[in-house]
Amino acid sequence: MHTVVERELELKLVLSPEHSIPVPARLTYHTEDPYAVHVAFHIGSEFPVHWTFARELLVEGVFRPCGEGDVRIWPAKVDRRNVIFVALTSPNGNALLEVPSAAVVTWVERTLRLVPPGTETERLGIDEGLAELLAPLPADDLWLSDPWGPDESQDGDV
Repeated sequence: MHTVVERELELKLVLSPEHSIPVPARLTYHTEDPYAVHVAFHIGSEFPVHWTFARELLVEGVFRPCGEGDVRIWPAKVDRRNVIFVALTSPNGNALLEVPSAAVVTWVERTLRLVPPGTETERLGIDEGLAELLAPLPADDLWLSDPWGPDESQDGDV
């Protein structure tokens, strides 16, 4: 069974320590893609900006700093509020986002109840996919048989 867990929330794009702007976003998790978290940022353009990264990175980032490269996540307190910072790096630029911790934790817990850590590979259907790919088809009989029949030539006959 395929299940989707979504959550609309408002993030803050941090422009400086004193200034940030709100950014509506949607967190999405698909049980058929159990290792990934998808985030769509609605930034006022025609199409949202999409990022995909490991669910494990978000789970760990709720508790301690983690990640390197394109996505880094860490918990913090800002004005006595628990938040999570997400730093995104791309060839087009960098973004620092502040996310309400409680909203992310609740959403992550829902994904973990659906697909507990360590059970992700069971959702991928690798065995079923391989069985389907390797299953013989009627046309395979043509490849397994000799289309010219037995060689009836004798030594020395041309």
